[in-house]
Amino acid sequence: METISHILKSASEATRVVKNLSSVQKEEILKDLADELVKNTDLIIAENAKDLVKMDDSDPKKDRLLLNAERINGLAESIREVAVLEDPTLQVLSEKTLKNGLKVQKKSVPLGVVGVIYESRPNVTIDVASLCIRSGNVCVLRGGSDAFYTNICLVNIIKEVLKKHGVSEEIVQLLPVDRAFVGELLTATKYVDIIIPRGSQQLIDFVRSNAKVPVIETGAGVCHTYVEETADLDSAADIITNAKVTRPSVCNSLDTILVDRKVAADLLNKVAPKLAEFEVEIFADEEAYKILNKEGYKLLQKAAEDDFGREFLSLKCSVKVVDGVDEAIEHITEHSSKHSEAIISKDAAKIEKFMNDIDAAAVYSNASTRFTDGGEFGLGAEIGISTQKLHARGPFALEKLVTEKWFVTGDGQIR
Repeated sequence: METISHILKSASEATRVVKNLSSVQKEEILKDLADELVKNTDLIIAENAKDLVKMDDSDPKKDRLLLNAERINGLAESIREVAVLEDPTLQVLSEKTLKNGLKVQKKSVPLGVVGVIYESRPNVTIDVASLCIRSGNVCVLRGGSDAFYTNICLVNIIKEVLKKHGVSEEIVQLLPVDRAFVGELLTATKYVDIIIPRGSQQLIDFVRSNAKVPVIETGAGVCHTYVEETADLDSAADIITNAKVTRPSVCNSLDTILVDRKVAADLLNKVAPKLAEFEVEIFADEEAYKILNKEGYKLLQKAAEDDFGREFLSLKCSVKVVDGVDEAIEHITEHSSKHSEAIISKDAAKIEKFMNDIDAAAVYSNASTRFTDGGEFGLGAEIGISTQKLHARGPFALEKLVTEKWFVTGDGQIR
């Protein structure tokens, strides 16, 4: 195969099919897909195992790659949630009648062909397909070689469901993993309406630099939690532990702890045993290192400059002691990827300053950054967390898979 143009062309042609499905039809397709995923749990796990065996156990991406019965059930439930969300298409956003009698309406319509490039996340295959079907879009999926067998299995299940409902299988396309075709996808302005990279910062940078198709960035999360001097330190220790250890390989997990100098020793002495229980490796600045070393923390390293602003995606984090909220804001401004940032404090004025001054898709007070998620925000599944400011920011879910179109009705008016 020397080109994927025929695949992209068929995807573009299939937009006419999917956008004309009724809301009820789309809901039925998705509910059936959820059931079929569960029915095929053993098959999915077997195919997933073929991918898992190729990846080293120490690779932080391995947890993202893993699909087990619990996660497959979770995917099915997510599809069911998407199925019953309000159809975002053909919503009348505004309407008016002009003095000349023209009736002008602005409605929401599907984006068209949505290309998604992602790494080691087979759940993205299901999330994107279900969101695109519900919103009347075609999706072109380019998963990584790490999830080769899993993605083929999942897309085959999707296509069987589409066939069962008499709907073109072309509305969900899986591209070859050969990197030679990525450039063709990124420049296919005739057939593809939008590209969404989901993965490492390197992937996002590559797509941004090489795409001619418009890009919405999702993915990299360098997330900070700042513990201000008035914070409830027991609560802060619990929040930090949750943000770091529950799913360390995901983009909303904590990377850096910032702590006010006045409470640094007390906070670190409380949080150290909790992190030690999960064998979290800590990269600490000079002052935090002295405190943790005195505490006897075993997995302790002196932080290098590049340990700040680093997305660890594993059971590792960095710690820095700061003087007050202004220094915390300055540090985050320099090192943040503008994903999710948190302050733990009882001082309402400092909370307001932090949340107003920090430039990120989601800002938190007294809560874990792990909540930055389409499902947690009541949006259903998501394609990713957008860290840019145009079109979508934060969880990029069903409501954002549409654009606008003007419908103008007249009875012979001329200008």
